[in-house]
Amino acid sequence: MAEALLHQQRTHRPPAPRPPSHRPGTLVGGLLRTTRPKQWVKNILVVAAPAAAGRLFSLHAVTRLALVFALFTACAAAVYLINDARDAEADRAHPTKRHRPIAAGQVPVPVAYGVAGALAVLAPTAAAWLTTPAVAVLLTAYLGMQLAYCVSLKHVLVVDLVVVTTGFLMRAMAGGLALGIPLSRWFLITTGFGALFMVAAKRYSEAVQMAGTAGATRVLLTEYTTGYLRFVWQLAAGVAVLGYCLWALEGGGVPHTSVLPWRELSVVAFILAVLRYAVFADRGTAGEPEEVVLGDRALALIGLAWLAVYALAVADR
Repeated sequence: MAEALLHQQRTHRPPAPRPPSHRPGTLVGGLLRTTRPKQWVKNILVVAAPAAAGRLFSLHAVTRLALVFALFTACAAAVYLINDARDAEADRAHPTKRHRPIAAGQVPVPVAYGVAGALAVLAPTAAAWLTTPAVAVLLTAYLGMQLAYCVSLKHVLVVDLVVVTTGFLMRAMAGGLALGIPLSRWFLITTGFGALFMVAAKRYSEAVQMAGTAGATRVLLTEYTTGYLRFVWQLAAGVAVLGYCLWALEGGGVPHTSVLPWRELSVVAFILAVLRYAVFADRGTAGEPEEVVLGDRALALIGLAWLAVYALAVADR
């Protein structure tokens, strides 16, 4: 009986896995997936400064901002390609990341490096030619910072939080630089600490969900404590709210052309949005900011209400 079972196992071996396909269509699709299309929503931050200044309603502004959005997307894509190419071996041992196109063999590592290098050169060059030198310098600094993050900075405590936060802040600055809009200190403070709030909340959620196995996915999560990460996102949320309130109340003495002080009233919606987002951060479910913002109906409605009041505040100037 045992010999029969052994013979059956030998003669019914599972088929060998098929080698990865490198058809052109599959390769292009793999490259596109590696650039993280879901993350492109972050680059909408380029409209933040022009929106605050009321400079969105012209063909020149819309065209210039669309170009800056595309250039920032190209730079971020280059970083994602290099990051996944460097981490391909480690990703193959991960239950989820092994399905990434480079780790799965759908995109060869040399191709990933080649496309990333082309994007990293073309994006700042196009920015210098089609926008302003300041935007080209900002994109070059972003690429340098993110590449340093991929190589070493993502393993340095606190610095990793600062680098990711600065990436968000650079996106918000790019739109203002492209249109020559002065960036106020309150805008930079609110945007910077708002970004730190979401970044720290994401790290906190990862630490909570991957407790005991964090080292296998993000090494620094074994060195951060959940208490420290909670402190960081709470501190950042408080500073962001304070910065926004100071900005809104700064013009309190300016006469309004409408009945209601829309600028001051926008504080209510902003604080409600922060408090709503903090619910997910506290639960440890704020892993992907774009999924939280787009996936929660209440938060989306609060965001729309804030946009409406903010637009009235800009129009009331």
